[in-house]
Amino acid sequence: MVSVPLSISAEQSRRLILNLQGLTDPHDRRFDTSGLLEAITRMGFVQVDSIQTVHRAHHMILYSRNRTYRPKMLNRLLEKDRALFEHWTHDASVIPTAFYPVWRHKFRRTARSVRTKYRKWHGLDFEQEIGPLLELIAEKGPVRARDLESPAKRTSHGWWDWHAGKTALEFLWHIGELAITRREAFQKVYDLSRNVLPAEAFEAEIPEEAFIDWACRTALERLGFGTAGEIAGYWNLVSTREADAWAKARLGVDVLEACVEGVDSISRARIIYARPDLESVIAQCTKPPPTLRVLSPFDPLIRDRKRLSHLFGFDYRIEVFVPKAKRQYGYYVFPLLEGDRMIGRIDMTADRKAERLDVRKLWLESKVRFGTGRRQTLDSLLHRIARFADCRKVAYAPDWADAA
Repeated sequence: MVSVPLSISAEQSRRLILNLQGLTDPHDRRFDTSGLLEAITRMGFVQVDSIQTVHRAHHMILYSRNRTYRPKMLNRLLEKDRALFEHWTHDASVIPTAFYPVWRHKFRRTARSVRTKYRKWHGLDFEQEIGPLLELIAEKGPVRARDLESPAKRTSHGWWDWHAGKTALEFLWHIGELAITRREAFQKVYDLSRNVLPAEAFEAEIPEEAFIDWACRTALERLGFGTAGEIAGYWNLVSTREADAWAKARLGVDVLEACVEGVDSISRARIIYARPDLESVIAQCTKPPPTLRVLSPFDPLIRDRKRLSHLFGFDYRIEVFVPKAKRQYGYYVFPLLEGDRMIGRIDMTADRKAERLDVRKLWLESKVRFGTGRRQTLDSLLHRIARFADCRKVAYAPDWADAA
């Protein structure tokens, strides 16, 4: 007997995703570091990025979910409690230390390919630094890349021009020999992994089959549903082929098929994999409050451009790497979420010296009115964000709302 895929509307999908990603929780509930750790574990990870037009991406991601969040809470979990560690998913991220045994398996699994990539990108010089560097850290303690520079190399302009010591540090971090013990002015400070992370993080050994199962199962739990590529890409631990084989082997038991409708007639329905309890999870989802939230361009809700467009009808890409003349909106523009709708985007920057949040431009989606109520709600939100960014006031450009 052929099973019929579970039919899921775009509205149900949006509500599900927002629930799974913590974007339907009361945004003003007060929580401590344990609540923050639970929120990050629920998402799986939070991407870290150095760009700070208002606040760095990881802080904006967490603040959009809870307005009582403050950066010192994340720093405590990372640098004191060691409940989080920093490593790589699809990009640099903070990850619950409870997941570290999985990453240790990843380090072993990918060590050879990582070495090959580093040789291709940076040559062979870094390999001569590995032994002496590990001895130096074991003897002297944590180091930064700049501690290994000669004055002549202080003119470096990019990752392609790393000196051998910097390359060796990054290589040893990528294969798990080193860990980031803290950041100083956002510069990584490296130490031996066993000096940074708790002993229990090194106790469990994960076999290959269990590694693939964890990567796929926990991704599907957080996605709700997805293609093999979306499942593989969530953690970036396994290949699309491995995720597809995993899902097919469990179809009808641990994995269901779902027909997920698009937001409009243009977005065709897709038949994809779903978690086995999808129907009951959707039934328990709370309705998103009509709260207005400014999201980071690196928010997990925004990350998959195709998925975002299919379910929310919102086409977004960060234009940091787009030549200025070709940008449609701006260098670093923030998406706006209201309830379960993406209603627009806003261009703003924190001028900390002037203690001012500068709002340059607002763009609203078609059929979204910028009436008095929404204007007041946005103004209140921007003043809160200004305080979060250590600014005392909000300054609007004269034509900031002309495109709204």
